[in-house]
Amino acid sequence: MKNTIAHRVADFLKNYPPFNEIGIKDLEALSQEIKIVYKVKDAVIFDEDEKAHAYFYVVHKGAVALTKKNDTDLVDLCDEGDIFGLRPLMANEDYKIGAKAYEESILYAIPIVEFRPFTNNHEGVANFLMESFASNTRNPYSIVRKGKLFQEGPEVTAAKPTSDLLDLQTVNYSKKLVSCSPNTTVKTIASRMTKKRVGAMLVLENKLPIGIITDKDLRNKIATGAFPISARAKDIMSAPVITYPTKMTMAQAQMAMMKSGISHLCLTVDGTPNTEAVGIVSKHDIMLELGNNPAVLMKAIKRAEKFKKIKKIRHNIMNLLKGYLEQNIPLTLISKIITELNDACIKQVIKISLEKLDGPPPVKFAWLAMGSQGRSEQLLHTDQDNALIFENVDEGQLQATKAYFLDLAKKVTKGLNEIGYEYCPAEMMASNPEWCLSLSEWKERTTHWITNPGKDQVLLSSIFFDYNRSYGDAELVGELTAHILSTTQKYPIFFVHLASGALQNPSPSGFFRSFLVEENGAHKDFFDLKRRALMPLVEGARVLVLSSQVKSINNTAERFEKLAELEPNNRELFLACSYATKALLKFRTKQGLLHNDSGRFIALDTLTKEEKIKLKRTFKTIKELQELIKIRFKVANLVG
Repeated sequence: MKNTIAHRVADFLKNYPPFNEIGIKDLEALSQEIKIVYKVKDAVIFDEDEKAHAYFYVVHKGAVALTKKNDTDLVDLCDEGDIFGLRPLMANEDYKIGAKAYEESILYAIPIVEFRPFTNNHEGVANFLMESFASNTRNPYSIVRKGKLFQEGPEVTAAKPTSDLLDLQTVNYSKKLVSCSPNTTVKTIASRMTKKRVGAMLVLENKLPIGIITDKDLRNKIATGAFPISARAKDIMSAPVITYPTKMTMAQAQMAMMKSGISHLCLTVDGTPNTEAVGIVSKHDIMLELGNNPAVLMKAIKRAEKFKKIKKIRHNIMNLLKGYLEQNIPLTLISKIITELNDACIKQVIKISLEKLDGPPPVKFAWLAMGSQGRSEQLLHTDQDNALIFENVDEGQLQATKAYFLDLAKKVTKGLNEIGYEYCPAEMMASNPEWCLSLSEWKERTTHWITNPGKDQVLLSSIFFDYNRSYGDAELVGELTAHILSTTQKYPIFFVHLASGALQNPSPSGFFRSFLVEENGAHKDFFDLKRRALMPLVEGARVLVLSSQVKSINNTAERFEKLAELEPNNRELFLACSYATKALLKFRTKQGLLHNDSGRFIALDTLTKEEKIKLKRTFKTIKELQELIKIRFKVANLVG
């Protein structure tokens, strides 16, 4: 009679090295000798220096942590299909590291006596085990990715010089500074710049940069007669100096110049004006080294006069995104570059739309991006979430003013749709009169959400409260932000409802960390990466920063990093949340580009073992975050 349990064990092992090197009949025979071990969370499997077992182990379900007594960090974390405890087999020695169940786990204990013949008769088995033992990792074939979730390694500022993406190389800058004091005459400055053949001169005081003078300053301020040739540097210099650290990429340098409308950057020891200047870089220096890059795309966006042109440029932005991901550039850098380009597209759509109207805006206004765009997390083409806020007017002018801005909003949302942003199915767009309001109306609306926190109000506020100004008056947005923070502090019960909403998304995993997939509908048996993994992190960060009165930080990963600063006791958890957010967003982006969709719903059978494992490693962080929120805001029950 066939041994059903042994058959299932063999069917599992055949998918993982080194067992995939063994014939199925031999593997089934070996499986009859394998012992199945169950361990609760934190149960010890073996201790450091413990006498060798007669088995080595394979993780079937759960996870196992390998540790050393003197180490604060894990040596490794073993997941499904990983082997550990090889020392008795390979060196006939006692254990040098300990192993315990990282969570509830089922293990296969492989008897060494029964397995040893396979190391002699199968070269592939022997090679795998030797490399695994020598490298001290459960899978030497993936050691280049060890500890890196979806290749999201440490944050770096530049690619290696061999990278095809030249704009991600470290910027080359001139270390031979040409400088002067605040009292140096313009005549002396001009002569020195001509002699040194430079286009800019730093103004230093006590070796610190306090200003900069460029050819443009000499043209605009001296040649026009605005200042005499006898004027001093302090009279015509541009100040304060915009400074950056030396370890910045060429792409970052270009973005910084375009954002501030300048042609030179001063580089200092720590990137601030409070330390000594060490170099200067010009726009000319960068353009000499680069061809097609974000700066070229940015310039093309600003020159675009039609929506169709912007749509074509957005296609190029997606190609740039693909290139960055293929080069394994850290997501933090990718997000900043792509977000700047996407924001520029939105700004240009608004500018074109304004030109189509009969006259200029009657009052000040601001266009708000909400949702993932407001958090600078919208890397793929998704739907629109936006709103418009305009300056308060008299009651008699309100109807006409709102009509103007609704007309503008309809043109903008139509333009955004033409360049690739789908309309919001729930009509959370500025073209909807409910999302196109005066400052006082928005204050009244947000106050209602906060003071009457029902399910719908919490949902609306959670979408709206991630807003970011895309275009228009910053003071209007600042005043609304101050109102929201002030009001939430007066009604702390709102945070309880917001926290409860943050706990509504079901856990990403079920028994033994199996993926919880959709049970019905168009995406039956797919894993909802957004709802089950990303949104718990997004919503958790939102309620925590709002309750901590943190403003002007909308990005989820950056919110967690700020929380790590504010709460040292929870630093490790919040940094893990930041890391998990970036990793999941990068994974979703890759999936979206691969399948030409939003990347939200994942077919699990298309993922590699490594991808599944690293997805699951974020789940523990999500669970710990939800437990913290549940306790902090005294939410009665964790839903889902």
